[in-house]
Order: sequence, then structure tokens, then C-alpha cells
Amino acid sequence: MEKNGIIIVGGGLAGCEAAWQAAREGLNVLLFEMKPLQFSPAHKDHGLAELVCSNSFRAESLENAVGLLKEEMRQMDTLFMRAADATRVPAGGALAVDRLKFSAFITSSLNEHKNIRIVRQEVSQLPPQRPLIIASGPLTSKSLSRELQTLTGENSLYFYDAISPVVEADSINMDIAFRASRYDRGGDDYVNCPLSKKDYYRLVVEIVNASKVPQRDFERTVFFEGCLPIEEMAARGKDTLAFGPLKPVGLKDPRTEKQPFAVVQLRPENRERTIYNMVGFQTRLTWPEQKRVLRSIPGLEKAQFVRLGSCHRNMFINAPNLLLPTLQHKQEAGIFFSGQITGVEGYVESAAMGMMAGINAARFFQKKPVITPPPTTATGALLTHITTTDRDHFQPMNVNFGLFPPLCPPVRKKDRRKSFGQRALKDLEEWRKSCCLK
Repeated sequence: MEKNGIIIVGGGLAGCEAAWQAAREGLNVLLFEMKPLQFSPAHKDHGLAELVCSNSFRAESLENAVGLLKEEMRQMDTLFMRAADATRVPAGGALAVDRLKFSAFITSSLNEHKNIRIVRQEVSQLPPQRPLIIASGPLTSKSLSRELQTLTGENSLYFYDAISPVVEADSINMDIAFRASRYDRGGDDYVNCPLSKKDYYRLVVEIVNASKVPQRDFERTVFFEGCLPIEEMAARGKDTLAFGPLKPVGLKDPRTEKQPFAVVQLRPENRERTIYNMVGFQTRLTWPEQKRVLRSIPGLEKAQFVRLGSCHRNMFINAPNLLLPTLQHKQEAGIFFSGQITGVEGYVESAAMGMMAGINAARFFQKKPVITPPPTTATGALLTHITTTDRDHFQPMNVNFGLFPPLCPPVRKKDRRKSFGQRALKDLEEWRKSCCLK
């Protein structure tokens, strides 16, 4: 088997889905998982595809991007969705599972598959065989991390997320905010929310007093000077932010023709400028507190967040710099990356990357053309984003409708989400038929 198939490193959601997809194509799969010989700081059970945080896979509705992604994965007959549907528990409008039964379902499915062999062993050096799928996850062991650093380069492997919130462009109040770059350099790339002196000091107080997410022991070293959480900076002094990420230097409010006391800047997160990143607002505030505090900023009163901020231990690669949309390494086509290490956030997104890595690794082995779903699908939009976005500002991302190409012709805002879903499922079906996928 080792000479005639695919090797996968990592038995999490992505690695398991990749194994399932490749095995369905008739290939032999060797899946390495280091548990129970060695556990990461977050894992404790022996089973594969262990859910270490929430047991929720988020919204079910097709008018939600992650709900659409799950439906696409149902259409693709993923093991992830088979397990989720078989082990679901009541959760209102969300899909949640019994985490132990979910893991057991996937573990037994892979153990019983005639084409899959599971080896409980840590991989400290990358196997020479190709195709190879690296799905080692955000808590990759130190020895394998060193190997990946050699493969990807010193500046393309990150060990901590320091994530800023991302806002839907059309939820920003442009009657208050204005477009400009500092000193008029770079055109109108940034959206700027001006703060008066009163606004600024009120915001500082709110940030300092807001509830924070407690750190786990293995995340204690997350804070470093180059990327401090906004609340850490605010706690150092009431004027720290005004001389840091909220500095107004080089900006003039066109309505007053004066420099504001402070400015919250938002940078485009994609080429279409449908979503914007809050510059410098990486944070450990709880999600409800983030919404409350950030909506107190002038111009963001009705902000809709497609991603909220966080700071946590999470190893990921600079995917736009390293990967093709097929999840292949740009310099070595036989190596595929999958799961959260590619820079996606969330259980469902990680499993979706496993699905595509497994399909493409199998096709690579069979000498068939590797494939990518249309960018109008949730899967394709996510792949397009992580492999083509700005490599200098790359941060992990959940799937959201801001990543999708605009609808043509445009539709009313209230109908947009439904239309995205209808277009995606139609295009997915046509793509599957054209690629002769099962």
C-alpha cells in the first residue's frame, strides 16, 4: 500500500475526509495519526476527527454561507456530512452533533474501509512518497513544524493567529466614514471612521472594561509586541491607541477638512471590496462584547461582521504565497495541504479542504487533471480566497458571502443570500458532471 497510494499526515477532520475521498476513488490510503501515543495540548480522546471546541457546525440555512457549504458537501457525499447527519443533536437553526458519536462514526468508517490503513504514529519527517497530503492541523507537533518550516520557508509559517474582525462593506455608514489613504498615497483603498476626542476616550474605556476570553495554558505566549491585542494596548495607557493603530496622522476628514482626533481604519479584505478588515483590532474580547463595543464606533453602528476577532495558538501557512487553488504546493505538485493549516477557520471549512485535497491527490495519482470548483460555489469561493488574496495581510477566514463573486445581474439586498445559494448549487452540479465526479 505504501508504494501504490496516498499518504496523509493527520487524522483530524481534514485528514479523515481526504482519506475517504481518495479511498472512494479506489486508491490505497495510509493515514498517520499520532494519538494516542502523543496528544496535542487540546486533544484528549483516542478517536479520529475529535472536536476539541464547540460541537456545533453552525447554521443550517442555505441563506448562510456555512449552511451552503455543508449542503455542497452533502452533494459531494462527504464522510463529514454523513457523520454529522447521523449523530446530530437538537440545536435550533444550527447543526450540532454528539461529539463522541461523531468521532466514533468517522473512526469506524475509516477502520472498516478496505482501502484505508490507519497508523498510530507521529510523523516527524515528511515521507518521500507522493502524493502526500499534509493535514496536521493548527497544533502540529514541534518536530513536524520544523519540517514544514523547511518546506514552506521561514516567513510563510505562522504559529499564532492574531485576527481582526471583518465587516460587510455595505453595513458601514458612509455618511460618517470616508475613503482615503494616509497622505493621499494609494488612492481610496481604506475606509476611515473618524473619532472625536470624546468618542476616542469612551472607546478606550469600553475596550479595557469589556469581557475577555480566558487563555488556555498552551496559549500563554500568544502576545508579542508586533501584534498585540487591542485591549492589551489600551490597558497600557489611555493614549496608546491614538499613537498606534488609531493614529490619525496623514488623514483629513473631507466633511470638516480637518484631521480627526483618532481614526479606525478598515482595509479591503478581497478584490471586490465587499468585506473590510478592521486594521489593528486583533482581540480576545468575547464575541458578544466585540459586537457591542465595535458598534459604538461612529460609522459602524450597524456593522455586520463576517468574522470576529481572536488571538489563539494556531499554526497555518501563507496559502496565497505557497498554494495553488488545487491545494498543491506551488513548487512541488505532489504535496497537498489541507484543513485549518491552509488558513481556513472552522470545522466545516477544514473538512471541505480535506474533501478537495483528497479528490485532487487521487486525480494526481491517476494522472488526471486536478480540479477546483467554480468560485461561485462556497467551496470554490473559499479556495479562491485563501490562494489568491493579499499575501502580505493574509489571515485565516471562515466562509462568508463576502468571498463570492457578485451576482449578475444584481438582485435586491434582501434576496442576495438566497440567490447566492441557488447559483452555487446549480454551478456545483454542472461542475460535478463536467468532471465526472461520483
